[in-house]
Amino acid sequence: MRVVAKFYAVKCVFMNIMLQGFEESLCMRIIVLDKIHWIKYNVIKDKNMERELQNKELIMERGSIVDETFDVQEYMTRGVERVVSDALKAMFKDPREGAFMVRFASASRAASKKRQKAEEKGEHIPPFLIASITSKCNLHCAGCYSRCNHATVDSEPVAQLTDKEWAGIFEEADDLGISFILLAGGEPMLRRDVITAAAGTPNILFPIFTNGTFIDEKYVELFDRSRNLLPVISIEGEKEITDARRGVGIYERLLANMNKLHERGLIFGASVTVTKQNVKEVTTERFLTELSDRGCKAVIFVEFVPVTDDGAELAPGDEEREYLASEIRRLRNTHPEMVYISFPGDEKSSGGCVAAGRGFFHVNSHGGAEPCPFSPYSDVNVKNTSLKEALHSPLFMALREGNVLTDDHVGGCVLYEKRELVESILRR
Repeated sequence: MRVVAKFYAVKCVFMNIMLQGFEESLCMRIIVLDKIHWIKYNVIKDKNMERELQNKELIMERGSIVDETFDVQEYMTRGVERVVSDALKAMFKDPREGAFMVRFASASRAASKKRQKAEEKGEHIPPFLIASITSKCNLHCAGCYSRCNHATVDSEPVAQLTDKEWAGIFEEADDLGISFILLAGGEPMLRRDVITAAAGTPNILFPIFTNGTFIDEKYVELFDRSRNLLPVISIEGEKEITDARRGVGIYERLLANMNKLHERGLIFGASVTVTKQNVKEVTTERFLTELSDRGCKAVIFVEFVPVTDDGAELAPGDEEREYLASEIRRLRNTHPEMVYISFPGDEKSSGGCVAAGRGFFHVNSHGGAEPCPFSPYSDVNVKNTSLKEALHSPLFMALREGNVLTDDHVGGCVLYEKRELVESILRR
């Protein structure tokens, strides 16, 4: 690991020289060296940190301890550190992407310090935000939570946030120390204006959760210029299962657009909705190698959360979640060329649900601040207030302080299971 870290440090020097030119000031060189030392430290310590996290996850899964002093800020900060560290390793062979990740790692560290200072003053700031920037989508995927919640509709969007309003939200998020904003929808790539605005906030990484059908040459050029925009393409597995859920011919279109990104040297991620039906397929060597060979650098496993009783039979149970967790631990060791994330994951290992501002919250296309996309309830709108004030909404405060998020429950999503309780809180 030390040899690798040193080689990466040397490579970072040359990347910065290429990007900045040979007329760098002494100040710039000091900044570059600071970044290199941080990378060396984190690459070397990553294995120990990962073992520690894995051991903690295993202990909690087995139920042998109950951590009554769980520190959500520490947990989320460590999660961010691991994502960034894994990403740095995954970008090892891509100089331009590696150069961006060096800069983002520095920005992420600064954001973490902002959140820690706020925590010391009694103000908890989550590192993640989910932003659904449109209610429109061109597909009708089976079991789509957004359509079931009527957050996505076929009619033209009405009274949605403008690109300038979203730009203001992104700027405030940067000031607060939020490091990641997940852009969702509907289909977010229908809002080219908002995605262009996101490109103007380089300290934040914007994973764009897209169905992958609108990746045209203009978007490819935008992604090439703005490396903080990361398309995350939804795919359900191989051809048969993807087309069955998303529509005939979608799988081939996704592969064609992945190739388009790969040919330009652009990285992307894949979002996989995990159900009882596909949990084994989407963790196979064949499927993941196919993604990796096409340039995929991150796989986000999103557990299917039913928002109607009809979909409950597809939701992963304890057996499927345990299988997925063990597979992710295996993949992080055997396939480090990609980053693996599970959402919402087994909430026992995260001290409970991290929605409603514990680890993230959701802003819908109209500006409503919600605990989570799967829990579309709101009592405050960011058109009329700040993100910081939204975190103190009566609903968010009741969910965090009333132990709803850490309560015992069956399944992976406590807010869905206790939706009647959430609705009763909203009516107070």
